[in-house]
Amino acid sequence: MAQRIDVKDLNIYYGDFRAVADVEMSVEPRSVTAFIGPSGCGKSTFLRTLNRMHEVIPGARVEGRVEIDGVDLYAPDVDPVAVRRQIGMVFQRPNPFPTMSIADNVLAGVRLNNRRISKGDAQDLVEQSLRGANLWNEVKDRLDRPGSGLSGGQQQRLCIARAIAVKPQVLLMDEPCSALDPISTLAIEDLISELKADYTIVIVTHNMQQAARVSDRTAFFNLAGQGQPGKLVEVDDTSVIFSAPREQATEDYISGRFG
Repeated sequence: MAQRIDVKDLNIYYGDFRAVADVEMSVEPRSVTAFIGPSGCGKSTFLRTLNRMHEVIPGARVEGRVEIDGVDLYAPDVDPVAVRRQIGMVFQRPNPFPTMSIADNVLAGVRLNNRRISKGDAQDLVEQSLRGANLWNEVKDRLDRPGSGLSGGQQQRLCIARAIAVKPQVLLMDEPCSALDPISTLAIEDLISELKADYTIVIVTHNMQQAARVSDRTAFFNLAGQGQPGKLVEVDDTSVIFSAPREQATEDYISGRFG
């Protein structure tokens, strides 16, 4: 199910402003790739281009290619809705639909895609997705209760269950633990490690220790100065980035000298 992503000569714009310049990199299947770098360097902007969420912002556009197994996601004949179905996204703050039950939250994406599903299949999918998000045992007796009644960490895992229910090939996570306590953060990190067996995962994080713990590869982004576009400085195995990076800017950032 998981697939490789190849980014070629990608430039990202908000109107006339180039926010991210000249990104070339690959994301390996069935692995976790972490994006790190100081605030404002374009990590989250770049992440949103990987499932065409960037272009929902008025005036936003990209130049270049984002390919999944050789298919350019920005080709004229590619449906952006189909791309977002294939590449799921989990946001910084948990965002379950407050008026929906836990079960209906899991099924929301499936129903949004107009997939007809029998009651029995829906029940199976809810259980399968919640098990996949390590949440089933905690909520199986209250599936008809509002998702907003869960704790923050449980809500984030519910959002992950909702994302995997539509059976994507890639999961994008934009600082998924930034609003969570340490115990909930550990639960999400453990879940990420389990999910990479089935998915290609890309995570944006400001937490260096988290990047070191959960990712197989790490990409460091930086910007030369105010008003300058963000750039990919280097990408490598996480062990290399944190022990012997090629670029001095990477060394300075991970050692806490700036950012």
